[in-house]
Amino acid sequence: MIRRLADCNNVSDLRALAKRRLPGPIFHYIDGAADDEVTYRRNTEAFDDCDLVPNILAGVDDIDMSVTVMGQTLAMPVFCSPTALQRLFHHDGERAVARAAEKFGTMFGVSSLSTVSLAEIGAMTATPKMFQFYFHKDRGLNGSMVARAKAAKFDILALTVDTITGGNRERDLRTGFTSPPRLTLQSLLSFAAHPVWAFNYLSGPKFELAELKDYLREGSNDAISIGEYFTTMLDQTMDWRDAEALRADWGGPFCLKGVMSVGDAKKAVDIGATAIMVSNHGGRQLDGSRAPFDQIAEIADAVGDRIEIILDGGIRRGTHILKALAAGAKACSGGRLYLYALAAAGQPGVEKALGNLREEIERDMRLMGVRSLSQLNRDMLRCHARVRGK
Repeated sequence: MIRRLADCNNVSDLRALAKRRLPGPIFHYIDGAADDEVTYRRNTEAFDDCDLVPNILAGVDDIDMSVTVMGQTLAMPVFCSPTALQRLFHHDGERAVARAAEKFGTMFGVSSLSTVSLAEIGAMTATPKMFQFYFHKDRGLNGSMVARAKAAKFDILALTVDTITGGNRERDLRTGFTSPPRLTLQSLLSFAAHPVWAFNYLSGPKFELAELKDYLREGSNDAISIGEYFTTMLDQTMDWRDAEALRADWGGPFCLKGVMSVGDAKKAVDIGATAIMVSNHGGRQLDGSRAPFDQIAEIADAVGDRIEIILDGGIRRGTHILKALAAGAKACSGGRLYLYALAAAGQPGVEKALGNLREEIERDMRLMGVRSLSQLNRDMLRCHARVRGK
């Protein structure tokens, strides 16, 4: 049984420690997904359908795992994807992740549903930062968030495009998870069983959605599920014209998060997007949809010379990252891989997660016979019949 951070050698170990330290509804919010969670599982299992073919006698004494993504140089080819509600998982929340990402020279993505302000995060770190944008019905709120991200000197704006309505997150329905947590007999018992978490949550600053609290009560004062928030607060009329207008308003590197088809990837090129994140929202939205890794080669073949492609979701190992890059991705990102770590131990936990991945990437590059990520290519992959027979 995992009891200490020092014993966490991989994402699964960090997940086990997070499960020990979080109340049930909070843990299952991180860990859960939509419907039968088929897509959630497939996001990681997809990597098993392709094998790596290493080279030998390549002279790999010097390893360079840096990559340039959307104009930002990262010291490793994986970054912290934007995720919501982080102060529910650890009282330091986004502050802990920002500091850990800076220590490892990688990018931190901050959600519209963040629990620490963009201004504070912008002031505390100098490494690349992405602001993940939810397109709300309140157009005044939308404009204000863009302005605040610019003022905080965020480098990239990423519009999430797969939340036109909330997914059916049945674990959250069973546990009664809301933001902020709704106090029921079941939740109170779970909080009481985790006194350290309860003390930090109850004794710290009031939980709130830092960028939304002055515009909306939902999520900060009025308890609401995330699925219900998406369905009621986000603009279901959002279309390609809105995305193009947002890109123009932002005026800097612009990314669409949630692109899964070749047709949509081509439209992203047409509106002038800098990058796309091939993502299914961690399996939290449309269950039964394709895994990002299953789509990377197809999308890269269609638009890889015109737009940067980021694989988002399912990453658990350094080999997963190398497979994604060999298939055509420029970099990778993930949420659960560091949220488990945040819940397990705050900033030291996130540093442990990123450190484990960095060690794996370096070791696996040596074993693959490559000195730089640019040497990875499709010839180093052999995919099983399930993938070839699309």
